[in-house]
Amino acid sequence: MANAVRVGVVQMTSINDLEANFKTCSRLVKEATAAGVKLLCFPESFSFIGTKVEDSLKIAEPIGGPIMQRYCSLARESSIWLSLGGFQEKGPDDAHLHNTHLLVDDSGKIRRTYRKIHLFDVDVPGNMVYKESAYTTAGTEIVVENSPIGRLGLSVCYDLRFSELYQLLRFDHNAQVLLVPSAFTKVTGESHWEILLRGRAIETQCYVIAAAQAGRHNDKRESYGDAIIIDPWGTIIARLPDRLSTGIAIADIDLLKIESVRTRMPIAQQRKFNIFWKPTSPPSSHI
Repeated sequence: MANAVRVGVVQMTSINDLEANFKTCSRLVKEATAAGVKLLCFPESFSFIGTKVEDSLKIAEPIGGPIMQRYCSLARESSIWLSLGGFQEKGPDDAHLHNTHLLVDDSGKIRRTYRKIHLFDVDVPGNMVYKESAYTTAGTEIVVENSPIGRLGLSVCYDLRFSELYQLLRFDHNAQVLLVPSAFTKVTGESHWEILLRGRAIETQCYVIAAAQAGRHNDKRESYGDAIIIDPWGTIIARLPDRLSTGIAIADIDLLKIESVRTRMPIAQQRKFNIFWKPTSPPSSHI
């Protein structure tokens, strides 16, 4: 595959220890570079998962702070692109942070930042009540970036349930690869994780790279795991054999595969966006 570029997706169990998580990430970067990976994708909250909200607010810092500088140095020293999804960026006040996905190139430069738009305010059946908006300020911008791997569309976790974001990334912003770093709950992951990811790949004809938190982080929080890479036809092409282990899965992204799928099934030319998304008049009332 002359046009292929090797990518890796991470599965890990972050905890409330910045140093321990960095050591795990460093080890996985070394494994990836040894395997010829050009882009390695980490999950949401890769650098820290606290036992309570106050922990995350306490360690949150600006993008240029020492935590992110270490990861930028790691990318530079290893000559690898990193997708760092779900960093606790300091927010507009002491009571809020941004859940931020950063894309770092192989020189250690932060190329783009995406602040999670859709916040996880959900009463999970048989599980917990989550209120991410209580301590997180949502983003408002759609973000794409060119890279050696193709044109990347950035998102974070709960965004996955809102297909219109990915439609815009593909059809308005020409994304070829969708990045979905996540920390899905065990309950929602068992029911929806794979099918949502495959759906996003099929409907956009993009590769999807979905890094995942896995297993129990503390007494209160557990993630589903199952880091996977999916091709534009909706086929899973890489996945860790153990849904709860720490490690990387590797696949080759072939941009010609994207072109082939889109040519044979030309939905970009056939979609009726102008009909379905045009403003509608309020229904008339008959008395």
